Order: sequence, then structure tokens, then C-alpha cells
Amino acid sequence: MADIVDAGSALGLALNIAKCELIAHQDFVSKDRVLQKFKRVEIGDATLLGAPLFSGTVLDEARSARCVDLARAIDRLRLINSQDALILLRSSFSAPKVLHLLCCSPSISHPLLQSFDSLLGSAIQSITNSDLTDIEWIQTSLPVKDGGLGIRCVSSLALPAFWASAASTLHLQEDILSGCACSDSVNLQTYLSEWSSKFGALPDVLPLKQPFCLTPWE
Repeated sequence: MADIVDAGSALGLALNIAKCELIAHQDFVSKDRVLQKFKRVEIGDATLLGAPLFSGTVLDEARSARCVDLARAIDRLRLINSQDALILLRSSFSAPKVLHLLCCSPSISHPLLQSFDSLLGSAIQSITNSDLTDIEWIQTSLPVKDGGLGIRCVSSLALPAFWASAASTLHLQEDILSGCACSDSVNLQTYLSEWSSKFGALPDVLPLKQPFCLTPWE
């Protein structure tokens, strides 16, 4: 680590220790004096660019925080014009608010996704001043061109969003984990099997962009 610090100094770069983290098991002991100054983070609590890396408490808290944010937004959307509220809900406070989390962290079949969808449903009912049945809620989640409002159910996006993200980085994952005993490709195969059971045969070549992995009505 000292070599990295020295190389950075030669380029005019300084390492900000206060913002550095050491992600390791609790029983890991580092003899490097620089690493010893890093903030210790348990592997299960690790996050990258705001997205938890593993399932567990941190991921649950991140999902819960998104639900709290949406509930707060719904209360405030009631104070503005219905048309403006609907546009803001569709473009900012619904699926776009959680898409980064869905792409980066395994969120499939998590109960908090259903909670988020329930909040979305209540928001639409409040804005449109109408009661929605389950069938009408499904129609609402369709794109505008297909007669919906374009407000997607996040529970339906969890599988294709994570699959597209994992598939597009699969070769990079294999390169990084080539020297490790375990690989995340097993999890990807699990998700591919789930997709196949729901929507039919997989394509011969894995699509690397999310729009090609979305559910059939997208």
C-alpha cells in the first residue's frame, strides 16, 4: 500500500485516508500501516457507489429507505397539480428511484419490493382520485403507447434489471474472480433459470442491455 501512496505522490495525488475503507472479515489482521488507518467494514456491510454488494441487513435498510423516501414524496405530491404530480411520480419517484439498486444488488422476490409497489399504487389512486383493481394496476404499469401510465412495478423489474447488469459484466467478473475459489456466475445461472421458467426459452446470446431483458409486455 505504501508503494501506491508513493506512486500517487509522484503524480501529485494524495490519498484521503478519511474516505478509505478496508472491506475484510472481522478476524483479518493487516500489517500494513496505511491499511490500519482505513475504516474497517465487514464484508456483509460493504457498499459500492451507494449499492450494497451482498444480501443482508444493509441491503434491507437500503430498500426500506427507498420506501420511506417514496412515502414522503407521496405526501408532498398531494400538494401540487395532479398532472405535475403524475409526471414527477413516473419520471423521478417510482422505478427510476430504485433502478440503480435493482441493477447492482440482488433484490428478486424481496417483500419490500411489494411494499414499494403498494405505495406506488396508493399514490396513483390518490393522484387520479380513483380505486384500482389488481388488473387495472397491471394496465397502469404498461407503457403509455400500450394504454398505461408507464409507472412500472418494481417487483417486475428486479429480475431483468439484475440479470442485464450481471450479464453485461460477466466477463469482467470472471477475470477478477479467476483466482478465487468461488464465482458469482452460479447465482447468475439461478436467475437465468428463473427467467426461463417464467418467460420461456433464453436467447442464444445473452443480451447486454436491460431493455432486451425486460418482461414481455415491455
